[in-house]
Amino acid sequence: MSRIGRAPIVIPAGVTVNVEENHVIVRGKLGELYHPLPGKIGLTIENNIIHVTRSDDSRAERALHGLTRALIANMVTGVSTGFTRDLEIVGVGYRVEQRGVALQFALGYSHKTVVIPPEGITLKAKTLTALSITGIDKQLVGDTAARIRSLRPPEPYKGKGIRYAKEAVRRKAGKTAGK
Repeated sequence: MSRIGRAPIVIPAGVTVNVEENHVIVRGKLGELYHPLPGKIGLTIENNIIHVTRSDDSRAERALHGLTRALIANMVTGVSTGFTRDLEIVGVGYRVEQRGVALQFALGYSHKTVVIPPEGITLKAKTLTALSITGIDKQLVGDTAARIRSLRPPEPYKGKGIRYAKEAVRRKAGKTAGK
């Protein structure tokens, strides 16, 4: 049996979980998330603990067992505390500015780049070279961070670009001077 799939999910105070037909709804102080229940995966809720069960030991059901449990645990965490992803900008002249709900980047291109957040995501420029992405959907927060990072990924010679906070950029040696 899946170690991840059989681990119980504790429902914190202020979070409600409802199972309706073939989908689960999680509500909390930060919002509400939905997820369809795949195949023969079932949920039982008792004493503020969720147990994810499967009907058989087929390969597909085993794979969905752990996945569904992880997704529901992320939903519970998201509506209770939320998720945050921090990014850093490294490079001379590279900066970010807050423009209402959007961010405007100067990344060495001939133009400024404006990023408008998707629904449910909050972008915040902490300083000229640091920003944070906040939301209740872990997948959407990570996807937004990856899209912003792809505007100017860190390059290996000087390390300039947008990187995740505390990301180790593997550096290469440059050309050596001739004799």
